[in-house]
Amino acid sequence: MQIRQATPGDAAELVRLRAVMLQSFPQPDWNDDWREPARKTLVRRLSEPEPTMAAFVVDRTGGAGGGTGLAACAVGIIEERLGNPGNPGGLVGYVFSVVTDPDHRRQGYSRGCMTALLGWFRSRGVGAVDLRASQDGEPMYESLGFRRTADPAMRLRVT
Repeated sequence: MQIRQATPGDAAELVRLRAVMLQSFPQPDWNDDWREPARKTLVRRLSEPEPTMAAFVVDRTGGAGGGTGLAACAVGIIEERLGNPGNPGGLVGYVFSVVTDPDHRRQGYSRGCMTALLGWFRSRGVGAVDLRASQDGEPMYESLGFRRTADPAMRLRVT
């Protein structure tokens, strides 16, 4: 398995893999209106000279879908927040879109992509990394050092 950092040319496949992940969660009123804006965001953010978004991927090699495209990815961003005693520099990573195509699962691809993404965060001085884990993904994240936090999460949809 070879892990590589994604390029803007991988944007469409990263969106396809994100859809694979999202389809595993209940989605009210599912539509595809999000795909093109997401692709454009990936192209822009992955093209920046000093990117604060990165994706690490495994290229597809065989399987049910043939030998083209991506088999797995992990995508993350760096946010700059105010420092605190636990993270004086204030840089926080956020991981999302960790997914492997069903016909390539259980081969270590997501773990490899996550390990590369965590290395990217470390190389940029990130002091903490957050993510939301599915029940299926939680054991892998725990084995990488992630722990549940006591922080209550809340969300407001701004429309």
